[in-house]
Amino acid sequence: MRKEGYQVPQVEFVFRENGEFVNRTTKELFHGKRVVIFSLPGAFTPTCSAYQLPGFEEKYDDFIGSGIDDIYCISVNDGFVMNAWAQDQNIDKVKLIPDGNAYFTRSMGMLVNKSNLGFGERSWRYAAVVDNGMIEKLFVEEGQRDNADSDPYEASTPEAVFEYVTSTVKVGATV
Repeated sequence: MRKEGYQVPQVEFVFRENGEFVNRTTKELFHGKRVVIFSLPGAFTPTCSAYQLPGFEEKYDDFIGSGIDDIYCISVNDGFVMNAWAQDQNIDKVKLIPDGNAYFTRSMGMLVNKSNLGFGERSWRYAAVVDNGMIEKLFVEEGQRDNADSDPYEASTPEAVFEYVTSTVKVGATV
């Protein structure tokens, strides 16, 4: 698993925009920014759709006001699925990143087999604060393993990540 203080994986993501496939690199998405990423088992799944994605969408402006430049949701789903999920969930602020080939997820050390649920290979649920491509802080759910019987959701909640972000806000000097 990638650790705090290390660079995020350098990969290309394949988005679907305006009827075309568009490739974007990790560098394009992370360079010069302090962002929150969160990853989850899959679009349209219960916890992801009811709590995690809408929770980050709801707190988006609070994160931006606390020094975060953007929030990215990464899932081992293709661009068509991620676009449909964003539309279904009325997501306007959080950027959904399709990791259909699981290159990023595998390189993060977060790829797990969920064949017990018929999902195949998916991401373990986690979040991270990434500063200029470097992993500043990781929030990984307990029990990461293949075919886990549970899908924990405590460490990577928007509230947990926001608590960390607000504790690291740099207060400017006054004259």
